[in-house]
Amino acid sequence: MVSDFPWRLVTVDIDGTLTVGHGWRPIAQAFGGLAVFEESNRRFFAQQIGEDAHLSNLLSIAVGRTVAEVESILGATPKLGGIREGIASLHERGARVQLLTHNPDYVADWYRRTFGFDGFSAVTAQPVVEGRIGPPAGVHADKPGALRELLARERVPARSAVHVGDGRSDAVLFALVGGGVALNSPYPDVRRAADLALTTSDFRDVVEGISRLRPRG
Repeated sequence: MVSDFPWRLVTVDIDGTLTVGHGWRPIAQAFGGLAVFEESNRRFFAQQIGEDAHLSNLLSIAVGRTVAEVESILGATPKLGGIREGIASLHERGARVQLLTHNPDYVADWYRRTFGFDGFSAVTAQPVVEGRIGPPAGVHADKPGALRELLARERVPARSAVHVGDGRSDAVLFALVGGGVALNSPYPDVRRAADLALTTSDFRDVVEGISRLRPRG
């Protein structure tokens, strides 16, 4: 443990943060759902639909497919380098590292197993029966609520947590914890909301960045 490391919990987004581009684009391409993906993105960014509807549209692309099929695509999805090594370094510094994502459980759990995250908070609105993915139901994206649950589960005060993400739903979290890192974010408002804005292809740079970051008063 590194005694002067101020963070007891690091929470990390997946899509656009750990992945190069949106992680559901390769899934949509593989399953013939690219038109659904692009139209839902267009309507979401035009504020014609909300986040819950947008997320439900994306999850519907995987309906009827197997978790094994999705995991094969996840393995080939372009991602940052050094994720496993960065997480190991955070563990050495005494921090727990949790995924905080709007992805379904079967995606978040693949990242947990593959890279050594301690756990995750994800959307549990898509059943998997005998390895096959069912239709989404009751989708509700609530990162602030998920963050509160993670803080309680880990018994960590908000000031001792730092969140890493790229989107506007992540920027909301920056103000709720001791520090926020905008990682490869294309949005100026998200970068402005962060305590640290990074552009990098290696997750280990995030570890070094937050090592120099101190919790807000």
